[in-house]
Amino acid sequence: MHESDFDLHIEGISKIEGHAGLDIQVRRGQVTDVRLAITEYKRFYDQAMRGKMYHSIPNMVSHICGTCSIAHQVAAIEAIEHAVGAQPSEQTLLLRKLSLWGLNLRDHAMHLYLFCLPDLLGVDSVLDLGPEYKELMKTAFDVKKAGNHLCTETIGAAVHPTRAQVGRYSQVPDAAKTKELVHELLEMRPHVIELIDRFSDCHFKFDTPTRYVAVRSPDFCYLGDTIWDSEERQIPQAEYFDHLKRVIIPYSQATGFHYQGSPYMVGALARMNLHRDTLHPDTRRDAAAALKRFPSHNRYDSNVAQAIEMLNAIDHATDAFESHEFKKEETPLPPAREGRGVGVIEAPRGTLYYMVDVMADGKVREGIPVIPTAQNQVHMEIDIGELVQNSLDLPKEQIEHEIEKLVRAYDPCTSCAAHFLKVKWDVKGAAAKKKKTGGRKKVASKKKKARKN
Repeated sequence: MHESDFDLHIEGISKIEGHAGLDIQVRRGQVTDVRLAITEYKRFYDQAMRGKMYHSIPNMVSHICGTCSIAHQVAAIEAIEHAVGAQPSEQTLLLRKLSLWGLNLRDHAMHLYLFCLPDLLGVDSVLDLGPEYKELMKTAFDVKKAGNHLCTETIGAAVHPTRAQVGRYSQVPDAAKTKELVHELLEMRPHVIELIDRFSDCHFKFDTPTRYVAVRSPDFCYLGDTIWDSEERQIPQAEYFDHLKRVIIPYSQATGFHYQGSPYMVGALARMNLHRDTLHPDTRRDAAAALKRFPSHNRYDSNVAQAIEMLNAIDHATDAFESHEFKKEETPLPPAREGRGVGVIEAPRGTLYYMVDVMADGKVREGIPVIPTAQNQVHMEIDIGELVQNSLDLPKEQIEHEIEKLVRAYDPCTSCAAHFLKVKWDVKGAAAKKKKTGGRKKVASKKKKARKN
């Protein structure tokens, strides 16, 4: 296919902040067009926030995404607190850290074990694994369950929780249950180290330099007041949006973004490249071999970074539970006042931004979320084009699979990491050009066999 003209169309990528499709055009052996179209993205949550009382916003926006509901809730709470001048207690901040460690543990476990591991094992999906992998799959669900329990004990639920509120948590963890949770987390620790080693041994490679952006925190907790980039620029979180430029993508319903005028990448790879020195000391010790590969420009090292983050979550969470006694705090809801606030945190897939403008009566004048998937969209599209250009000598089916692997490395959404649903090719070769009509005959291949998720 190296000298052929062909079009690749991948339709119905599942759940990239909505739905997505991909069109690639190759002419005379050159990739001439790549269009990653995120469709049904317009959920109108920015409009839905208008006119609502500020304290109702966090629970509402948690429904933007079931996978990352905790991240949306926490980012919105932080923005509202800055708008109305609320100061959360140290215990509340610790509970937020624990909530986000739990989110990343459960989220990364699902992504790595269930969506990326089949590529390493040479099968289409976990449903194709033989009985020899029964224990590995049991481990996968046990690790994810531990992350779910960490979320439940801190923020009330793994999906759409309600304990986190503006300025406070409505409930605190139960001491007896946290002892059981610590035991469960420590039991999972060796399995996570094994997962780090497994992905460190992966030989997948797509290596290309780019700019990385991530929130910095002193304990790799996904909260922080400063955003760093790979040029060592430090930006106060309130000014982050000033450095972003919306990129209108005509064929996509999602707005893309440039940072400082160029594409950039957020997510686990960015965090590990920029802030690995803030990982828990035990994590740095036991993941020392894997950490030597960072900083890295290999997109697949994002999977290694996620596995390391899982270990960091366990180490920090067990320390926090063993050293802190949680007590019920009677913190009143902060009074309404006019103000504009920004909250920026690290969601599993990257930097998540919220701006909330509150009026004097407590109603929201304007709310703006900036999602990690949207921030990565421009760069993902560029990488797909480069990958295809370097893979033109491969069979069509293998090119499709390589694209899927690269999308999974970006992890734009857990469900999105599943295989693409419909693929069809239109090949326009030399034979078609010789037709007297001068038209381009489309030679449609058979539909790609449906993959099991």
